[in-house]
This record gives sequence, structure tokens and C-alpha cells, in this order.
Amino acid sequence: MTRLLLALPLLLAALPAQAHHAMDGKLPYSFATGLLSGLGHPVIGLDHLAFLIAAGLLCLAHRRWLLALPLAFMLASLAGTLLHIGEYDLPGGEALVALSVIVFAALLLWGRALPAALFALLLGVAGLFHGYAFGESIVGAEAAPLSGYLIGLGLIQYALTAGIALGFLRLAPARPLLLQRAAGLVAGIVGLGFFASQMAG
Repeated sequence: MTRLLLALPLLLAALPAQAHHAMDGKLPYSFATGLLSGLGHPVIGLDHLAFLIAAGLLCLAHRRWLLALPLAFMLASLAGTLLHIGEYDLPGGEALVALSVIVFAALLLWGRALPAALFALLLGVAGLFHGYAFGESIVGAEAAPLSGYLIGLGLIQYALTAGIALGFLRLAPARPLLLQRAAGLVAGIVGLGFFASQMAG
């Protein structure tokens, strides 16, 4: 597991900085293509995936709310997507997505739990910006593909975040803090890489 985490930065160099289009940049045209696009976006965007992994691991500090916290992020993300579709301006875009990865990576490296309410607030704010970024690829779609996209996007984000937390609980190694900090280091590298590319662009 640790080797896998440490190999992730190599993927960053191999993927385009804007690899966020599950349909090769084409607008989904049916419920099924919308669903597939929604399911694919958080996985093919390495910054979004790094964030979901970090968020899932941070949820472990709040086991009482382990299944509710990913739901807060998912709902905020869908709200952000709807803001984009509704042509509301949420400044910062991808740079703030990258910054959220850096912040959550720092929390993993810090190794201390935030109060649950504050962590939920951070998840919600981050969710808005991640969802807003996802909205770019669905603007202009008809109702059916849009519905599929939102369903797929919500399901995959919740499944990844909650699944990572639950999987870690089930398969926790002897030194879980070490693995969490390794994940934080990798997520930080990913976040810094994407943030630098946004600033350069």
C-alpha cells in the first residue's frame, strides 16, 4: 500500500493537467453517457482523486460520523455543480481545488483531528469548489444526461470517500498513522503540482 501511494506522483507527470473529461471533452447526450461521465470524472482527475483519498482517511478520526461526513462533501459538490450549470460565478476554480488537496494533505501530515463540525465545514467548502469544477463538462446538456451525470458524480464521490475510510478500518496495518502520513505526502505533491500548473497558466 505504501509503495502504491509513493508511486502516485509519477502518474501526475503522465497525465494532462486538465484530464477531467470522461467523454473525451464531448457533451453527454443520454442518461447513460451522463452517468458514465459522472462516475468517471472524480477518478480520472488526479487532483480530485487525491482529495477523496485524503478526505476518506481524515474521516477516520470521526468514526461516529464516518458515513455522514462523506455525504456532506457529496451534497456540497452537487450544489457546486448546479451553481456552475446555473451560470453562477464561483471564483478560483481549479486553483482552489488544488489548494483544497494541499490543505487536506497538510491535515494528514499533521496527524491531529479537527473538531467534527469544523471538518464538516471544510468538506462542504471544498465540495463546492470540486463540484463547480465538475460542472464545466456538463454545461449545456439536456435534462436526461444531466440527471445521469449528477447521480454518477454523487455516487462515485460518496463510494470512494466512505469506501476508503471503511476499507482502511478493515485492513488497517500495524502502523496506520505512518500510512496516513505517506498518503498526506503524496496528496501534497499532487496538490502542489496542480496548483503550480494553475498559477503558471
